[in-house]
Amino acid sequence: MSNTLDNKILGKPVADAIMQQTADRVAKIKEQTGVTPCLATVLVGEDPASHTYIRMKLNRCEQAGIGSKHIKLDDSTTTEQLVATISELGSDPQVHGILLQHPVPHQINERAAFEAIPVSKDVDGVTYGSFSRMWFDEPGCFPSCTPQGIMLLLESAGIDLSGKHAVVIGRSPILGKPMAGLLLAKNATVTICHSRTKDLPALVKQADIVVAAVGKPEFVQGDWLKDGAIVMDAGYNPGNVGDVHFESSAKVASLITPVPGGVGPMTLAVLMQQTAQAAAQQLGVKD
Repeated sequence: MSNTLDNKILGKPVADAIMQQTADRVAKIKEQTGVTPCLATVLVGEDPASHTYIRMKLNRCEQAGIGSKHIKLDDSTTTEQLVATISELGSDPQVHGILLQHPVPHQINERAAFEAIPVSKDVDGVTYGSFSRMWFDEPGCFPSCTPQGIMLLLESAGIDLSGKHAVVIGRSPILGKPMAGLLLAKNATVTICHSRTKDLPALVKQADIVVAAVGKPEFVQGDWLKDGAIVMDAGYNPGNVGDVHFESSAKVASLITPVPGGVGPMTLAVLMQQTAQAAAQQLGVKD
């Protein structure tokens, strides 16, 4: 399987392969146990983008043969009500993975809601337990889906991370921070940058690998990059552009993910993969 074109790393071929492997695993689970792996999604409110993301996730479930259970709560839902809903799903043996679509309405303590998800069912990698186990490179957890997708893309392109200097731009708890932990686990040397980093272009210039997860359109410029750097653009902004200025950066980078079509397809594929893995673990199915 080739997922590079010129110097672009394409996500769709890798995501398609993951989806096929996941479908095969789901079929094996069903055959051995008679149980269909199930992902429960919880959506609070009427945010249009969140509704779109949920539809996409439910479609991927169908493609992989994974069952889905969707819980829709209204805008006035309290933290206590949401936590109770998630806790009920956590104790339901027919549910193997739980995803809370975020952001949630302002009156809800999102962290409290995340922490109601059992680590064994935290297929989106959002809980303290999942993060700490990932950071210490311990088993029994699932990493955040987008960072894990980036790691799989790097692996698919044959990139040896050992000893490489990786600069991660962004420190969010579901992208920048877990990204750093996953890179460290592969023996990369990691610098985490953020909005208050001084002389950011000079730091980026040192990087063998740049992961842009800053949430600003076309923020990273080509003249910031070291010649031959590998650029993973985890951003998606209005106008179908990433966090990296693609035209200028593609002239300098040895490999770069386009937006759309790079990191994006990987996130949902990893979510399906981890849901199937969670089901297998809970049901005692060996690979």
